[in-house]
Amino acid sequence: MNIGFDGSRAFGQDRTGTENYSFQLLKHLISIDIENRYFIYTNSSQLSAFRLQLLGDTGKEWPENFQFKVINMPRLWTQVGLAFRTFVDPLDILFVPSHTLPILRRPGLKTIITVHDLGAEYLPASHQLKQILYLNLMTHYQLATATRIIAVSESTKKDIQFKTKVPLSRIDVIYEGVDESLFRKLSIDIQNSTLNKYILTRKKYFLFIGTIQPRKNIERIIKAFAAFLKTSDKNDYLLVLAGGKGWKSEGIYKLPKELGIERAVRFIGRVSDEELAILYNGAAALVYPSLFEGFGLPIVEAFACGCPVITSNISSMPEVAGDAAILVDPYRVEEITEAMSDLAMNESIRSSLIQKGSLMLKKFSWKKCAEETLKVIEKVGKSRK
Repeated sequence: MNIGFDGSRAFGQDRTGTENYSFQLLKHLISIDIENRYFIYTNSSQLSAFRLQLLGDTGKEWPENFQFKVINMPRLWTQVGLAFRTFVDPLDILFVPSHTLPILRRPGLKTIITVHDLGAEYLPASHQLKQILYLNLMTHYQLATATRIIAVSESTKKDIQFKTKVPLSRIDVIYEGVDESLFRKLSIDIQNSTLNKYILTRKKYFLFIGTIQPRKNIERIIKAFAAFLKTSDKNDYLLVLAGGKGWKSEGIYKLPKELGIERAVRFIGRVSDEELAILYNGAAALVYPSLFEGFGLPIVEAFACGCPVITSNISSMPEVAGDAAILVDPYRVEEITEAMSDLAMNESIRSSLIQKGSLMLKKFSWKKCAEETLKVIEKVGKSRK
């Protein structure tokens, strides 16, 4: 089969969720699929750098069945550039690792898309109006016209069916993975340089990872931490928030000062994956009581680094965390505070969660994700439209 792969998001310097999914999936498909032919569509001509990123320093030769196609269009890349390639290239299937298919495409072309979440549908107050209108319109159209849909969790699968009425039989659930060569337990010596950089050496801290924005529930995390400092004797703890500035975040940055805990709260901005792994290793816990997630990759990354997790009892998070995390009602500040206190004061709870988190990792690997995705591709290839 000839498979078109939208690689436009796979090769950025600062890959976030969807970009990392695209990259890791492509990287592992290259290692397992020697039969099908792939056209990898990119928006940059730095092909030698892309090959190096995907293969690393393994010395392996680039597989002949994977071919790059550069679409030089700064605007309308998907709706004009990628759309045009569907008429020019002999594709059997177009795979898009985010839910944005070209509206115009060759008649009869089979398509597979991955849906990461429907946050604009479920939390409209946390998105800009133009995002809501575009995402909702495009999502409904894309899901209605795609041959097959991949959801990153059972929770997302149910969201898709509830909001769009797409039959469950057209949706496959394939979990994301974690790069265990990067996210793993590290020695103190390896941790020290990064911890020194952020003045965290020999400090106890709770960690939040993600864009600083309302849907991540950061105001309640800060309020819960303020209560934790007041109600326990653990006033030597810090709250470290790592992530770029998002929409409607001004009040979040002001809140620590309003609560009188500005010295105990640190916004350190976006960090590299290498630094992130170290921050997980050094943290008392990851505090991740998000209001909505399609998957919740930081939960799995924390498990891989031996970091206990506090997360929400709603959306996809109980599915991903299982019994390996403390689950809280994300709307109840007192529950988040109580979870912080439990992990700060009870070493047996910490040890139990770390052990359970290590076991949960078996469900999540990029190799498994690629293998299951390839099965979907092959099933679509054999099917009638």
